[in-house]
Amino acid sequence: MAFRTLISTSALALHLDDDDFVIVDCRFQLSDASWGEAAYASAHIPGAVYAHLDRDLSGPKSGTNGRHPLPDPAALARTFGRLGIADNVQVVAYDQDNGSFASRLWWMLRWLGHDAVAVLDGGFARWTAEGRETRSGIDTRPARTFTAALRPDMLVDAARVDTLRRDQAWRLLDGRAPERFRGEVEPIDRVAGHIPGAANYCFLTNLDTDGIFLPPEDLRARLQAAIGGSSSDHVVCYCGSGVTACHNLLALEHAGLTGAKLYAGSWSEWSSDPSREIERG
Repeated sequence: MAFRTLISTSALALHLDDDDFVIVDCRFQLSDASWGEAAYASAHIPGAVYAHLDRDLSGPKSGTNGRHPLPDPAALARTFGRLGIADNVQVVAYDQDNGSFASRLWWMLRWLGHDAVAVLDGGFARWTAEGRETRSGIDTRPARTFTAALRPDMLVDAARVDTLRRDQAWRLLDGRAPERFRGEVEPIDRVAGHIPGAANYCFLTNLDTDGIFLPPEDLRARLQAAIGGSSSDHVVCYCGSGVTACHNLLALEHAGLTGAKLYAGSWSEWSSDPSREIERG
């Protein structure tokens, strides 16, 4: 059985020696881009390879396309192949705790047509809290050929967002903290506020007090309240730079609310153009 949204630590522990499982460490800190790779080298889940948010899971920045633009699909397919991912493997992504970075890899694999991918619920923090095995150093896997089957309908651009935000049938979900959404603070991007018409649904709402995803029925209730009368395939998720928005997309999928889309450029792209409308409060 393929894991397509989340996987528990106990389930993953049964597959550490399984050649058909590829484990990817996605730990990262926005404030220190070298932290995750150093943490991986110090200790990681045995057999895991490392994927760097800036270097492996983002494309070149132009100054107007956001802080973490998506890579070219062909380049991303080569990265996945280098990590040992092929059509017939189960991928498990994890990060330091809540899945905010691992969910980016989860979404990107699905964008390229690979559905057998899951995020480790609770991440490395839960793995180590349970006293499970870790390893230091650098693990590698034999390169494989990853064949992309791009799903362009999973993505919307800024022009499309500008149209959809005016359509009552659609809902934009902003995954940032409430104070950033309201424009009271903006620690990263140049302009504070949010896309007009968007609703705020901070990605941490998906988790319990231990940093574990809520049960599907609880997620469904919270998410349906956030999207109102819109169907899940009429939802666009965004955040600061298209990373934690993927956490909300993962939660939607885990709750059985399928078809939502990502605005990858997110607030960092939207706010880079002074001609675009912004809203505060």
